[in-house]
Amino acid sequence: MSAETRRIVGTGEPYWNPYVAGIGLGLVLLLAYVIAGRGLGASGAFTSLVAAGVNVVSPAHAQSSAFYKEYLPSGRNPLKEWLVFEILGVIVGGWVSGRLAGRNRLTVEKSAGISTTGRFTFALLGGILLGIGSKLARGCTSGQALSGGALLSTGSWVFMLAVFAGAYSVAWLVRKQWN
Repeated sequence: MSAETRRIVGTGEPYWNPYVAGIGLGLVLLLAYVIAGRGLGASGAFTSLVAAGVNVVSPAHAQSSAFYKEYLPSGRNPLKEWLVFEILGVIVGGWVSGRLAGRNRLTVEKSAGISTTGRFTFALLGGILLGIGSKLARGCTSGQALSGGALLSTGSWVFMLAVFAGAYSVAWLVRKQWN
């Protein structure tokens, strides 16, 4: 893919080469294991945030619930967990990266056949489904694919094969929306 085809609507710097970005992501994963002793993921941060919120609103319920107790270790704030800081780093790093590449602007990327409200509605519904799915699967896509895959977890490899097979099969159905 040429640098010109990797530009966003002709503005900003070209995207990184996907192979270089993949190697960089692998190195970040390795460093996460070496420095923090944990892999990468996202859904645990949101669960910690919800657990902290429930603990503020209803401490009795949070302490009596087996689910929330897992995320509320005694004497520790759940917002001081590794994944919470990781997600904050992703947000700050994404902003800095966009700023350096000249891409920080408010815009909604969508096809011509959908309104901005429709795009936000589908994004919200997709996010809710992803959150429910990540709790059912006991991890998000990034945690399953990166951390589980790096540890050669059979379940993670099966999960990722299913994700790619599902995406490939659905891509044909929605291809006209992105032309």
